[in-house]
Amino acid sequence: MSQWKQELCLRNLLQSLTLQIFQDQRSRLKTQYFLQESIPTLFLLVFKIDRFTDEDQETVEATTRVLGPQRMKNCFLLFTGGDTLKTSLSNYISDYKSSLLPEVVKSFSSRTHLFNNKDEGRRQVRELLLKSRHITTGTNLETLLEDLGLDQFYEEKLSLSKILEINEKIISEEPPKCKSDLSWYFLKKLMMVNVTARKIKCTSASESNSDDSLSDDFYFDDLLACPNVDETLNPLDIITALFLCSDGFVHQELALKMSMCQFSVPLLLPNCDTQQCTLMLWAMRDIVKKYRPSALAKTKGFIEERIVLSELPMISFVRLGKCSLSKSEILNKLLNNPDDTFVHHNMECGDIQRRISNGLTEMTWYLPCGNKNMDIFSEPVAIANLRGDIASFETQFSFLCQTSAAVFVFFDQLDSECELLMNKKHKAQIFLVGNQQNKNIRDDSVKKLVASLALTKNNILIKPKQTSDADFVKLLRKRVSDVINNPQLKMSVQQMAGVAHELGITVDEDSPECQDGNKNADAITAEIKYTFLFKENQFPLQGQIWKELTFLEKEEFRLRKVGSEDIENYKSTLIKKREEQRQKQNSYAMSSVMTCFISAISRPHRERCYFLKWMRMNLDNLSRIKLSGLRELYKEKCKDSENKQEIKEIDQQLSSSSLGVEHFFREMGQIYEASLCLPETEPSRQQLQHLPRLCAQLLLDGFPLELVDGDASNIPLSWVSDVLSQLNDLVSPKNKILVVTVLGVQSTGKSTLLNTMFGVQFAVSSGRCTRGAFMLLIKVNEDFKKVLNCDFMMIIDTEGLKSPELAQLDNSHEHDNELATLVVGLSDITIINIAMENSTEMKDILQIVVHAFLRMKEVGKKPRCQFVHQNVSDVSAHDKNLRDRKLLLEQLNEMTQAAAKMEKKEENKKFTDVMEYNPDTGNCYVPGLWNGNPPMAPVNAGYSETVYELKKNIIQQLGKCESTSNNILEFSEWITSLWNAVKHENFIFSFRNSLVADAYMRLCTEYNQWEWEFKKEMYKWVTTAETRISNFGSFIETSEVSDMNEFITELKADFKYLHQCVPSVAFKSFS
Repeated sequence: MSQWKQELCLRNLLQSLTLQIFQDQRSRLKTQYFLQESIPTLFLLVFKIDRFTDEDQETVEATTRVLGPQRMKNCFLLFTGGDTLKTSLSNYISDYKSSLLPEVVKSFSSRTHLFNNKDEGRRQVRELLLKSRHITTGTNLETLLEDLGLDQFYEEKLSLSKILEINEKIISEEPPKCKSDLSWYFLKKLMMVNVTARKIKCTSASESNSDDSLSDDFYFDDLLACPNVDETLNPLDIITALFLCSDGFVHQELALKMSMCQFSVPLLLPNCDTQQCTLMLWAMRDIVKKYRPSALAKTKGFIEERIVLSELPMISFVRLGKCSLSKSEILNKLLNNPDDTFVHHNMECGDIQRRISNGLTEMTWYLPCGNKNMDIFSEPVAIANLRGDIASFETQFSFLCQTSAAVFVFFDQLDSECELLMNKKHKAQIFLVGNQQNKNIRDDSVKKLVASLALTKNNILIKPKQTSDADFVKLLRKRVSDVINNPQLKMSVQQMAGVAHELGITVDEDSPECQDGNKNADAITAEIKYTFLFKENQFPLQGQIWKELTFLEKEEFRLRKVGSEDIENYKSTLIKKREEQRQKQNSYAMSSVMTCFISAISRPHRERCYFLKWMRMNLDNLSRIKLSGLRELYKEKCKDSENKQEIKEIDQQLSSSSLGVEHFFREMGQIYEASLCLPETEPSRQQLQHLPRLCAQLLLDGFPLELVDGDASNIPLSWVSDVLSQLNDLVSPKNKILVVTVLGVQSTGKSTLLNTMFGVQFAVSSGRCTRGAFMLLIKVNEDFKKVLNCDFMMIIDTEGLKSPELAQLDNSHEHDNELATLVVGLSDITIINIAMENSTEMKDILQIVVHAFLRMKEVGKKPRCQFVHQNVSDVSAHDKNLRDRKLLLEQLNEMTQAAAKMEKKEENKKFTDVMEYNPDTGNCYVPGLWNGNPPMAPVNAGYSETVYELKKNIIQQLGKCESTSNNILEFSEWITSLWNAVKHENFIFSFRNSLVADAYMRLCTEYNQWEWEFKKEMYKWVTTAETRISNFGSFIETSEVSDMNEFITELKADFKYLHQCVPSVAFKSFS
């Protein structure tokens, strides 16, 4: 019987054998039946831990009589309610003075067990069955996965959506208390890119509540006692287990976050049950690195590429037999990483014996920054580290010898005829590393091996007794540098897949879904040669047509160019033009690329996800190459100031050369919207009705959907509404949502903040910043729904405001103000992201948002806002900036009063009447992202911890707020009504801030006064002049002016004087 089935049968048996001594005759007969059975039987006496009565004592005595001495060996005392204990079971019983419980427990010897009512039942049952020897331990992998609570994910893999769920543990400060907490605690820390993620161990209740006082029972021997190693695991085992129990998308996320923390990532992942290992090529696909080799130091250029595509020399470090030198610790000193790239025995829990991670080959990279005083190596290099003895892992060792430029073999004892090192297929240089302090090193064996391998003196490194680790590392660096500067072999991780297949090593990208996704993505991206032409040819509906439609939609509401034309006729003309543009869109047949794209996302779930991931990576690679070339050309042209026109054209290309998956979905949305203008019976319309459901499913899968098109500054309302409607159908009745939005100036780290906070993947690199606004859905765990009163959290990421690219456009203020008003109006909480302590740059935007809210009756809600000040590491920042926060609030209050006065809504006297904000709790100061100088700097632990505190604060605030749009359909309606209100707004969005708008209003009032005075004076002058002209030549006029020329000159002089007395602007207006 398999281990899993055996456990299940015995668990069922356990549940049916609760002995009831003092029950009715039927129960006693049932008891006698079990006593006669020959099968292995476990008898349990179950008591609640917080009480042991006289009746319970009698039950124990009766059980002893009935079972007899032999069967009592299979009887256990099982206590329940262990979650209420604040100490260990043994301590609790020894302190129990009010009954005979300690004596009873003593009579049962070690046959006692404690159940935690809040813990998972299966694991506890298995522990009891193991203790009673009713089952034997399974394989190392099985037992470890059960200990970690991951056994259920070994077949059905752990998904990213499961990891990203909002649950109680997110805001819990409790350290892990048992082994099953360790993996989730590690994931929680890692998803927030916390460099302390690997420092995890269980904290017992007695340990957390210990004090320093000396008791009567204190013995100094306790200080020398080892901690309970049964409750601790090696971090490498936890990492290996998580990779074995996760799907490919979790692999990518784990590898990316580990890389950002400067942790080593799995290159070859072992499975100790199957004795197979896997090359983790797909897992590392998403890692993109920037670095500056020595050749680009002078020009300040840099290289940016996916690390699996970089052809780099790899230096591998392995161990032969036992070794007194800590290989991993030496490697950390070699790389000079204070946070430890590799786990070693002097780390927390690093000395715990590894159970499943032997054979694990880890990989990291050293990438130079171009500063010779800071760089350890002037050229990029990959570093690999094999865990365990190479004699036990020959396949991994062979792989490293065929893919590395050099292999450093750490040893204490060498066999002169070591076949492992004699393999002629090995391409790598061999370096032997020994420790003179070890007495097992035999000079004769080393000399024979050196002669057999034809090694030089430089290939041997022996650490003398008197040499410090620092000096030895210095020598090791010199040897590694020599290899890097003159490598015999350079190979990318992608190229290593061929070697892996030859050696029988599986590659994680070999799965059919991954290969099919790659094939479909390549078929599309292979068509792209020139981004601008590709977009023009393949996406005709979202180009100039969509921008023209945007203008017509807004003009229909705002009527800015109506002039003297009749308003109804003007509107009718606009509607007709809009219909013409839709007809023009429908005249285009769906492009071949869009046909392939829609076909690919219509495939089964896993293949669709792989396809979209391949698409994103391929498009990023293309954009990166294109942008790199344009930047170099721009830099070259800028040297000559006469190339202004060429520089302008290159600048335009830089702005328009971005191409991402969002452009494909944008075209899909336009195809769908255009089809709605066709008759319902039209086949081409009916063929597209499934598109919103496809996108709704992708939202559920965790992919972001474009809400606002940043290029056209518009929302395709029909498309977005239908997608959300389908999403509602998919999740109903669990359709309640809360909305969190981030808003801020360009390049202040908004997307990085959301990625760190929620573990998501909004685009932050590749030379492409966010344009428009994107929404992403995160599920709320069932147990946490009562706290938040919602089923999902909607995260909205927005493009940076005050973009230099848009600043030159006439409507740049309008674009920013519309976007800000929309997303703040949609949100339950808006995170206002600010660079440093300076809030001036966002003050203008907030003024417009509040002013717009005062003007728009449809808003009807009071959003909360949370200011986040980036790159502020000073611990005194909160206190020191108290005055600035008060001043900001005063300015916002003054602005609100001015806006309210303008809108005749003077009941709004304060900023907090419109938006909920507390200057004391509504500000968060976040340290810088990197702890040091990139590319080798890990993420700052202070950044992760502060963002974690911010996340807890936001979730707690969300638990208290009442959402205006309580469910998905209401949210969809809210988008429509709010966007229509924004489109109606014809005045305030055109201004930089409310003060400018107020100044404009006052100027208009003054202008109107001037205009009226001028018209009055002009009317009087014209009347007088006409009278004089009529009377010219008469008796009255003759006495004053007799000559016609003189008369005309006098009239001109009067007119000139009048002209000088009024402002020229009014005069022009009158003319």
